[in-house]
Amino acid sequence: MAEHASAERETRSFEAEVSKLLSLMVHSVYSNRDVFLRELISNAADACEKLRVTALQQPELLAEDPDFRITLIPDKIAGTLTVADNGIGMDRAELVGNLGTIARSGTRAFLDGLSGGAEGSALIGQFGVGFYSAFIVASSVEVTSRKAGADEAWRWTSDGQGSFTVEPAALDAAPARGTRVVLRLMDDAKTYAEQATIERVVQEYSAHVPIPILLQVGDGAADKTLADGSALWRKAKAGVTEAEYAEFYGHVSHQYDAPALTIHYRAEGRNEYSVLLFVPSMKPFDLFDPERRGRIKLYVKRVFITDEARILPGWLRFMRGVIDSEDLPLNLSREMLQKNPVLEAIGKGVTSRILADLDKLANDDRERYEKVWDAFGPVIKEGLYEDAERRDAIYKIARFRTTTGGDAWRSLADYIAALRPNQTTIYYALGDDQKTILASPQLEGFARRGVEVLVLSDPVDAFWVRSALGYDGKPFQSVTQGAADLDVIPVAEGSETAESAPESAVATLAARFKQTLGDKVTMVRASSRLTQSPVCIVAADLGMDRQLEKILSAHDQLKARTAPVLELNPTHPLIKALATKAAAGGANEAIDDAAVLLFGEARILDGEPPEDPADFSARIARLIERGLG
Repeated sequence: MAEHASAERETRSFEAEVSKLLSLMVHSVYSNRDVFLRELISNAADACEKLRVTALQQPELLAEDPDFRITLIPDKIAGTLTVADNGIGMDRAELVGNLGTIARSGTRAFLDGLSGGAEGSALIGQFGVGFYSAFIVASSVEVTSRKAGADEAWRWTSDGQGSFTVEPAALDAAPARGTRVVLRLMDDAKTYAEQATIERVVQEYSAHVPIPILLQVGDGAADKTLADGSALWRKAKAGVTEAEYAEFYGHVSHQYDAPALTIHYRAEGRNEYSVLLFVPSMKPFDLFDPERRGRIKLYVKRVFITDEARILPGWLRFMRGVIDSEDLPLNLSREMLQKNPVLEAIGKGVTSRILADLDKLANDDRERYEKVWDAFGPVIKEGLYEDAERRDAIYKIARFRTTTGGDAWRSLADYIAALRPNQTTIYYALGDDQKTILASPQLEGFARRGVEVLVLSDPVDAFWVRSALGYDGKPFQSVTQGAADLDVIPVAEGSETAESAPESAVATLAARFKQTLGDKVTMVRASSRLTQSPVCIVAADLGMDRQLEKILSAHDQLKARTAPVLELNPTHPLIKALATKAAAGGANEAIDDAAVLLFGEARILDGEPPEDPADFSARIARLIERGLG
């Protein structure tokens, strides 16, 4: 960063991505400019809640001003709008760090989305860059802040053109505590200095922020209360409207989609707590963050404690909302949060309720539930290998694409209801994407018998199926793992049965192929899973699934991959011709070439290159020469 001026007054350049972000926000077209005010109010509410927590250990910080509030001050003559709070405030380092950089992983995706013409307000909510939305309406922004308990104040100013200035602020011109954000409104945004506009925006977006919001109306009149800071989650469900739920969801999620599911209840008994949670309909930007942190706000008797408590399991990290306990101590420390049995009991109870409500939604409104699964299914499936206690409950709500279901989602109950005669196994196929899986030669025998196969293309699938014991008494089995015991399942009506080469001839060919390929394959055998392709490769009977091997190997978590099994289709014309030639005996270079080329073809169909591309190419050339000769 560039730095100059005196030691006290300092001008810095925004980090490169922030500078680009500001330019895009100022020059992009937004369908809803109101977003900036909700974001600034949410930031102010967070600052008050942080001080509320800090004051549990340092009550003197609230001694002179114990009542939290957010004050909106419009000035039509000056063309400004001020958002002030008496929260925790920021020192110089925090002003620079919080307002001069974006350290969140969603920045790049946010910029790409803006550059691609995506709707701006949704992106602001999705990627959590709320403060910068002020530049949608402001030609310059001034932030004056005094940290609670500090004897100095600081001023941050910027016009959003690439740099910002931080300098000391006179104490008599600064808040006694907290932060004051002054927006110098653009000419086409002066309506945000009007009382009616402010009241409309607050009513629509921030009416249930848990901090009172006041509007300074001037002319000696008392401030007008726009929101009383009441806790929506403590109200009876029957007394809350859908609009109020939607507004509160926007506050706690910082997103602009409508919630797909609202869960609001009060638990009584051994542990008493209130719950107001939402399932988003849009994926949060940090859904696949490696830390897998949740975003549930924990309150104790309406006092905000933290939004970093691991209340829900990582596979429910997309949930947004509030849990308010009556039993936890107000002086809850980080160590107590990690080990508190009351919090663990609350987490278990809420998790069970979420699963029950998702199951109810799946039964009552299939279309709406499938949109939820489409967005969050890959995350929920993490629970299948992390949470053995709830595996059966997750199985009930899990949905899958299958080889016979087209684009429709299918439940495991649907799958069991469609089992073919003598079928005792739930078959699945793993791969990088649905199209590649459906093209797998390993599926041919299953299709011929009308057997449905789960199409699993999410990376998490390779892990949960490894520990899956089964569903409804039926074990899971990969179509690329071990011998496919399909002979007991009748061929589907209308399927033709092709004539096979003699077993002895195929066995001779298999032995010859194994001799040629050596330790590149575990074994070579006739296949019951192939009907159209000449060959395929599968994992050994007790070996690891091929796709899981690929994933573990790619992440250096597997020392060496197991050689696969090469299966031959005894009904394919090429295999029958080669089997006849092999049965005739004698050394034959064409059979050896065919062994290498067919093994290479099987690897290609399995998504991998031939083991020795140069040798593969040479044998193809030799084969072509023989054909031309």
